[in-house]
Amino acid sequence: MSDTEHTIQVRNTHGLGTKVQSVHSVQSVQFVHLVQFFQFICLFIALAAAANGQDKLVLLSPHWEGIRYEFAEAFSARYKAETGRALEFQWLEIGGGASDQMRFIRSEFKAKPGGIGIDLFFGGGVDPYQTLKADGVLEAYRVPDEILRGVAPSIGGQPLYDPDYTWYAPTMAGFGIIYNKVALRRLGLPEPKTWEDLGRPEFFSWVGSADPRKSGSVHMAYEIMLQAYGWERGWQIITALGANVRAFPSSASQTPRDAAVGEVATGLCIDFYAWRQAAESGADLIGFVYPAGLTVINGDGVGILKGAPHRDIARRFLDFLMSEDGQKLFLLKQGEPGGPRKYELGKFSVRPDLYAKSKNHAVIEVNPFDWKWNLKYDAAKGSARMTLVDDLIGAMVIDPKERLNNAWTQAIANKKAESKLSRLAHPPVTEAEAMTIAKSGRWKDDPEFRSQTLKQWAEFASAKYGPMPASNQFLRNIPALAALATVIGASVYMRRRSAMRRGVGKFAAKPAL
Repeated sequence: MSDTEHTIQVRNTHGLGTKVQSVHSVQSVQFVHLVQFFQFICLFIALAAAANGQDKLVLLSPHWEGIRYEFAEAFSARYKAETGRALEFQWLEIGGGASDQMRFIRSEFKAKPGGIGIDLFFGGGVDPYQTLKADGVLEAYRVPDEILRGVAPSIGGQPLYDPDYTWYAPTMAGFGIIYNKVALRRLGLPEPKTWEDLGRPEFFSWVGSADPRKSGSVHMAYEIMLQAYGWERGWQIITALGANVRAFPSSASQTPRDAAVGEVATGLCIDFYAWRQAAESGADLIGFVYPAGLTVINGDGVGILKGAPHRDIARRFLDFLMSEDGQKLFLLKQGEPGGPRKYELGKFSVRPDLYAKSKNHAVIEVNPFDWKWNLKYDAAKGSARMTLVDDLIGAMVIDPKERLNNAWTQAIANKKAESKLSRLAHPPVTEAEAMTIAKSGRWKDDPEFRSQTLKQWAEFASAKYGPMPASNQFLRNIPALAALATVIGASVYMRRRSAMRRGVGKFAAKPAL
């Protein structure tokens, strides 16, 4: 185990579970006997399961319940038909999103380099898999040619599987902006079209965003901004947007929920979260836009971890994910032959030919492989500096948010928001300096250097934003009545529309990318 003690919740396919807490020291003979007895019981259970023809697959995943359920059910049925043996899916829960899970994996491998008892990491974008590959903790496995030849190697210049076959992207996600149409009308605000719009002074306190240190999808949105606008202008947009954010929860799924009830009017959102929310709340309430020329669609990865205890089953599962049968679960409507049974997933397929084959049966009616891509996203750069960029956003925007808000609201009140932004957003390192640090490996492998640098960045931020007054009256006097009316009005509207809507519906809008 790592120096930080972890508690892991183990769930089987049906959602039942027990907790196992790591122990670093034993101080009594009685406790040793207890541990030995527990190990005997575990061995007995494992042998009994084997005798009954039951196998197991252990996964760590940030994916939501619907994806877990549908793929566990479908693959377990196939496995039973092919082998005659039952299969148990165990989904490990450690809390947090993809970024937290990646850190957990890396921490565990430092203590147990031969393997950590987990077969697969499933979900979380592509950047975590690039990092884990560099760490040498992913096992290479080439999917059979008859499956792989139907999978696109890339989209818009973004790889959809590793050329060394250590990871694959069985689905994809796009990054954009969700908004509550009713809330915006009540506030007299325009529908946002670009990332820059979220940093406009009039959106103060009405923007939603998760913490990129916790969410891989939100990290991706911020990295896209840095690459789309360049380092200096990108930080200006991130800083203004961050000042406008109401709060930074750990989960990216919180923003669409907040938008639906009017807690926020708009925010950063992954496309399928927005589509699901629109299906639940109604397209008259919820809108979504891909910023034209300023975003990309990115793979959502999966990889077999080094020392996987059930390697052969993990490989079978990977084959299924990338096959046409597995891809149908992402793309088809609930209830369609070969589609999901209980949850409509509404996610992109990585098999280009499946869109035409599934016409009139798919949740998503457009083929993203037909879109033209204007933004040339550098996946290697984004992956190399992922943790550093997240920490920089934390040090410059999230952790000193109260000070940043004070400086930003003063600039707004004095009608100097744009002129003050360049000073408030000036980062402590240039892009070249950031890349040098990231590529050196010190940010990942030298905790003392990272800690000292973060302290310096925190001091830099405090000096920029100035002292925090004891009572920030401007923040306290944000139109409370207007906010309350908006929340109540949007909530009532959302509930009324939700009663009329079921399923994910159709999403045929083609973005200008």
